[in-house]
Amino acid sequence: MKRKLRDLPPALLMLVPSLGLLTVWVIYPLIKAIDYGHKKCDISSRNCRDVGWDRYFSVFQSTQFQDSLIVSLKFTLMTVPIGLVLGIGLAVLADKHLKGIGIFRTIFSSTVATSVAVASLVWFVLLQPSRGILADMLSDWFPVLKNPGLLNDSGTALPAVALSSIWASLGFTFIIIMAGLQSVPRDLYESAFVDGAGSFRRFTNVTLPMLTPSILFVSVVLTTRALQSYGEIDLLTQGGPQATKATTNIPYLIYGNNSVIHNDIGTKSAAAVLLFLLCLAFAALQFRGFGKRVHYGN
Repeated sequence: MKRKLRDLPPALLMLVPSLGLLTVWVIYPLIKAIDYGHKKCDISSRNCRDVGWDRYFSVFQSTQFQDSLIVSLKFTLMTVPIGLVLGIGLAVLADKHLKGIGIFRTIFSSTVATSVAVASLVWFVLLQPSRGILADMLSDWFPVLKNPGLLNDSGTALPAVALSSIWASLGFTFIIIMAGLQSVPRDLYESAFVDGAGSFRRFTNVTLPMLTPSILFVSVVLTTRALQSYGEIDLLTQGGPQATKATTNIPYLIYGNNSVIHNDIGTKSAAAVLLFLLCLAFAALQFRGFGKRVHYGN
């Protein structure tokens, strides 16, 4: 016990830089956002008056926030399951000791080095109605690619943005799942094979249980990223099509230039705090729901 107390001062000293950065870039902005969230300010954001904590309930119950919440949830349901399944599938395919498999591993993981801006630009070029490659190739089968275009149609705009997000996140998912596969003991596969288990049984009874820590981690990260997505929506649709606001999620409602609350710092701060609580709730639900099923042993 005395030794632990002697180690405490140097440990705290080494934590000071990290705690300082955490305080400046996370804790202080969060406190200011909470403070602004229950205030009503003028357009200059200088003259503010406290309207109470009920403002959070009024923002949550507002039509703008409710609509953006639905868009955020739809976007999350579109991107997380598909991205997770594709990442696991590609990782399992690449976990073969075949000649030249390293090339495919490089290709599958390449999007991890792609920024949101670059990924959005790539898909904007592919989906552009007038000169887009996909529009030129597939418009005979899917006329919506040309008129009005996937990004201009209220029914297809959100799935089109989700496609860009899935592609951009696929490299990260692949790398994490691939690392998890590398840690699975090979003797488990050999034992299952000796017991007569086929490829599907080995995958469901050996691979998936041993991958649960990686799957849980990736699921939480992808869900948080989906709920906080802003760049791809701003670059591809600007929250539109404007008539329906079909892609205006919570982050775009807060930060977007076309947002109806663009100049209301109080409402924006309240929405940001509610988004933080939403991300926290989803993470807690995932750990609560899947934590007991996660296998950390070898």
